[in-house]
Amino acid sequence: MMLPDPTRIAEVGAWIATGLGAGMWIWMFVKERDPIRRVRLNDCGVVLVFSAILTRVVIDGRPLDPFDWAFLILSPLFIAAALWRLARTQGMER
Repeated sequence: MMLPDPTRIAEVGAWIATGLGAGMWIWMFVKERDPIRRVRLNDCGVVLVFSAILTRVVIDGRPLDPFDWAFLILSPLFIAAALWRLARTQGMER
């Protein structure tokens, strides 16, 4: 039995996470009216999209250009800020 390639699994998972994060952003802008839920959807979307971008940059295998380095430096900051805000707004939903 042939096992799937871990790099391919990571790539597909990253694209799925990007789609879910973008879906959360769209839902936040279009449907959600509660301000706390809007913030939480935005933060969840940020975590999913930026972690997916980091995954794709790491598994790409090519030399990093300045744009990739910017993502490698800034993405963890955005992820940390979103997770901190998610922790601060926990239990505040109505």
